[in-house]
Amino acid sequence: MKKIVKGELEYFVFESFEKTGLVNHCFSTRKGGVSEGCYSSMNLSFREDKRENVVENYKRLCAAIGSDYRNTVFSDQVHSDEIYDAKPFDRGKGLIKPRELVGKDGLMTDSPGVVLVTFYADCTPLYFLDPVRRVIALSHSGWKGTVLGIGAATVRKMTRDYGCDSKNILAAIGPCIGGCCYQVDSPVTEKFLEKYDFASKHIRPDSSEDGRFLLDLQGMNKDILIEAGIPTENIETADLCTKCNSELLFSHRVMGSRRGSLAALMELRSQTGNV
Repeated sequence: MKKIVKGELEYFVFESFEKTGLVNHCFSTRKGGVSEGCYSSMNLSFREDKRENVVENYKRLCAAIGSDYRNTVFSDQVHSDEIYDAKPFDRGKGLIKPRELVGKDGLMTDSPGVVLVTFYADCTPLYFLDPVRRVIALSHSGWKGTVLGIGAATVRKMTRDYGCDSKNILAAIGPCIGGCCYQVDSPVTEKFLEKYDFASKHIRPDSSEDGRFLLDLQGMNKDILIEAGIPTENIETADLCTKCNSELLFSHRVMGSRRGSLAALMELRSQTGNV
């Protein structure tokens, strides 16, 4: 993963995805927008922010990566393992049209010019690209989504709906709260230990507080993707903690509910150039 700086705007891209030349994509930071106060400055969810500011933020970020902000597609994100297959008629839903997609934490498409968008402020962004079948997906994986295995569910849906081979899929795990900072209690760890044989290597006692544990969501999601059939060498990991870097990235653990949201964006380019 590398950071791109364009004036005041800063965002991240994944080098493995860039090399394909098939997608416009990014993971946003707090930098380069027009939102104010606790939303400063590149807030990408409406929450209680001014609508015109959020729309302007999308215009700026989408222009920087070569996409049209009017083609974005949002869902409501409820910590499920449900993935929606977005089509051209979904363009604009959530930003310039009503947000109609309910109960979906993942989005996928094989349609160029559809800009998938998912939201974050500590949860784990998962990116998927099959360069053979030309299919992309984004999935939002908090601890609940990770227990449910939304990453593996996304791979299965890509395989089932589009004939993708997991061995061809490129995946990327974006910035999220790290194993250095993500404190959870034993009921959470027990859910992981019950479901995944490899879970114990991503959980350790928190020396600062008895009965609490530190959970590595990036490592957990990476092993879930490997178990789903994606080769290790096809997975790029950000290794960037949102809580440790809250001056650059919104973090719910640091800021609470009075904060903006980061976003993952990805769009398939058309065969002859951007749509």
